[in-house]
Amino acid sequence: MTTYYTYINSTPGKVLLLSDGKTLTGFYLDKQKYFPKIEKTWIREDNLKLFQQTSKQLVQYFAGKRQEFDLPFAFMHGTEFQHKVWRAIAKIPFGKTCSYREIAESIKSPKSVRAVGTATGRNPISIVVPCHRVIGSDGSLTGYAGGLARKKSLLKLEGL
Repeated sequence: MTTYYTYINSTPGKVLLLSDGKTLTGFYLDKQKYFPKIEKTWIREDNLKLFQQTSKQLVQYFAGKRQEFDLPFAFMHGTEFQHKVWRAIAKIPFGKTCSYREIAESIKSPKSVRAVGTATGRNPISIVVPCHRVIGSDGSLTGYAGGLARKKSLLKLEGL
């Protein structure tokens, strides 16, 4: 599989986008925890239509003109458990939050709250798969690979 990449500028800073040519496979905020190293085999492709669509939709999101991303995405790495968590996170609607416990229960693994937290932190498609909407059971803003200040900002943008 070929991996394409580009960088775009956005409100929360520089973003690295990854794709297999058809789907978005990575969305990493600058200085985000688990930010990948560019591999020698990856191809920089600034004009990939999907990257242009992602950039446009991101601008709309930060301008308050978009609440959902309409982008094809795929999880190319991770365990089946992580994929379950990420798919559950992808279902959290704009302007709503969900606790790690609720995610664990929704994937029929109620005792895996900590593992859900770990998987959430490894989400490879930030913002589009809205892990910033996952909070502690007590409503606290816990962990965010992009930093808590960014998490607060994203939730504020969504009216939370």
